[in-house]
Amino acid sequence: MNYTEFKTGILRLTGVDLNAYKENQMKRRIDANIRKHGCKEYEDYLALLKTNRTLYDEFLSYITINVSEFFRNPNQWVTLETEIIPMLLKKKGSIKIWSAACSTGDEPYSLAMLLSKFMPLHQIKIIATDIDQEILAKAKAGEYIDKHLTNVPKDLRDRFIIQEGDKYVISPEIKKCIQFQQHDLLKDPYPERIDLIVCRNVLIYFTEEAKNDIYTKFSRSLNKEGILFVGSTEQIIGSQKFNLNPYRIFFYEKQ
Repeated sequence: MNYTEFKTGILRLTGVDLNAYKENQMKRRIDANIRKHGCKEYEDYLALLKTNRTLYDEFLSYITINVSEFFRNPNQWVTLETEIIPMLLKKKGSIKIWSAACSTGDEPYSLAMLLSKFMPLHQIKIIATDIDQEILAKAKAGEYIDKHLTNVPKDLRDRFIIQEGDKYVISPEIKKCIQFQQHDLLKDPYPERIDLIVCRNVLIYFTEEAKNDIYTKFSRSLNKEGILFVGSTEQIIGSQKFNLNPYRIFFYEKQ
């Protein structure tokens, strides 16, 4: 079995289309994982995934690249706090937010804590989605180690994060602000009439064709003058073709 046949087998088994990911990066990751588990051929590894649920779940988490932390790239969160959120609230009164590919929940919880500076917690509603159900379960649990929380401002950390032994737990009042859902950016319908989409450090792993499709769908998902917030390595070249104009660096406004 060659890599092309393996991709077909994974699509049938998991529903994840590896053709949408940059091949060199993804193939290196998968080859390393195959060696880790003592398999010599793609066929052997695929057979193992079909019979071992633990390895299957591990594989899904591995290929969907779950790397996150609270308030990642703090300077960008300052822009979000001082410019983007005030602008959206002034224009719209209330804002509908989607944290796409939210991984372990660091990002939507950061958003909820930040929004608490602008409105009562019961008014904050954030949709948070990811393809990986195991990762979503971790996000819902809201338990983290200290290194994830390095960038959390002290006032927010004191209010909303509870230390329990060597772990840190998100307070129930913040958890209530987040609606976690499974969602595949490549094939599932997108939420509608969104004012702020946050999708950061994810699309760098996708092919140009897949990225173009996702940016087109993000644009359709946004309300007029809504904002797309992307990661530090994801500036959108030719964003106008998606009806998105640069607003600030890493922020794009729907026209």
